[in-house]
Amino acid sequence: MRVLGIDCGGTYTGFGVVEMLSDGVLVCITSGAVRLKTRDPLCERLLRVHEDLRAVIQQFHPDVAAIEEVFYASNVKSALKLGEVRGVAMMTAAGCGLPVVGYAPLSVKQAVVGYGRAEKSQVQDMVTRLLKLPAPPEPADAADALAIAICHLHTAATLAVQNAGI
Repeated sequence: MRVLGIDCGGTYTGFGVVEMLSDGVLVCITSGAVRLKTRDPLCERLLRVHEDLRAVIQQFHPDVAAIEEVFYASNVKSALKLGEVRGVAMMTAAGCGLPVVGYAPLSVKQAVVGYGRAEKSQVQDMVTRLLKLPAPPEPADAADALAIAICHLHTAATLAVQNAGI
């Protein structure tokens, strides 16, 4: 299974594609971030997220998109902007025919680090280790997106075992 993880943000929207091989090994296919210029009009920033994520989907052909659920914003204006970016990301994935699943930040950290209140640096370190990367993914939003993809892969594997009656 190949998963596109998406970590939405007002300045950076991270993405990462992770594949789980038949032997359970996790492989990073690609990662990065869509950098949004806050001085650009919102509609242009949203269009950029759409176009860049669509290009990633078309190039790397994930089977599913996993996205972090919104849980906190410093103020109402930030929450609305984050929601708009998240909506565009979800629409882009769905428009490309991908199922879209959401995960709470606590669940992502629990799946990757083993502790739901882990710091960003701990998530970045574990993503680097789990994917056997030569260096931590940059920016941190890319590491978060990879973590979201890993969370979905672990969740899907657990559900498959449970459904098999093992």
